[in-house]
Amino acid sequence: MLSITEQENPNTVAIDKASTFEAALLINNEDKLVAAAVEKVLPQVADAIDRIVERLEKGGRLFYIGTGTSGRLGVLDASEIPPTYGVSYDLVQGIIAGGYEALYKATEASEDNREAAMTDLKVRGLNRQDAVVGIAASGRTPYTIGAVEYARSLGCFTAAIVCNPDSEITKAVAIAIVPVVGPEAITGSTRMKAGTAQKLILNTISTIAMIRLGYVNGNRMTNMKTSNEKLRERGLRILMAETGLEAPAASALLEDAEHDLRIALVMHRAKVDREPAERALESSAFVVDAAVMSLRE
Repeated sequence: MLSITEQENPNTVAIDKASTFEAALLINNEDKLVAAAVEKVLPQVADAIDRIVERLEKGGRLFYIGTGTSGRLGVLDASEIPPTYGVSYDLVQGIIAGGYEALYKATEASEDNREAAMTDLKVRGLNRQDAVVGIAASGRTPYTIGAVEYARSLGCFTAAIVCNPDSEITKAVAIAIVPVVGPEAITGSTRMKAGTAQKLILNTISTIAMIRLGYVNGNRMTNMKTSNEKLRERGLRILMAETGLEAPAASALLEDAEHDLRIALVMHRAKVDREPAERALESSAFVVDAAVMSLRE
């Protein structure tokens, strides 16, 4: 039986004859189905997050791995975590078949190489403490299946984000997250609805994992890196909201903290200078609340 992601969509069979607006409306109507499909798999998403956080709290890492659009989405999500939450670039890593050149240049043949995934994971030093999420719209990609099979053989936690139920990869992982978004507006073009579903789920996994690790207070990115002018302004606003300080005092505090929002927050809450604040953060995995608590003991 033809997989759902490869089936023709009866709603868009005449999209090539539609006006520009009508074509946009057809695509938008299909996109509206994605969030509902993701909602149905939130129990599996939440279960996977809890299992991933267990690994991260014990020194493990999270790896996303995939090919084509799926691989690119994993690399994108992984790359955005360090500046947003102030964590090491090693904590969440994205691996794409064909290497980083595949981010901008199609290397689809690489997805058929099952053994290459094992090699790519070995290069990263994958071990049983880690978690691996395979991303594959079809669920039959040899590279991604090989990746999760190898990871599971080491004792890693494994999950898959896939848009076809009962596909091969669902049988190779501990938790299968399967948002069934239906046929694409353009037959087989899984960069569309399937890719959107994968992006939504990846956002949810990484964001809630960082919340659980303590890198968010309320809904504020209290561990963000203030690495440019826009982010310094955002960091200043967060510091003002967290401390109740007016702009001049908050700005002076950030200067004293060498523009590290985490250090500024610990300095203010624990009433210490920069150096002890920095040491407390380093010994507390850079969790602001934990660092403050250690200084108050």
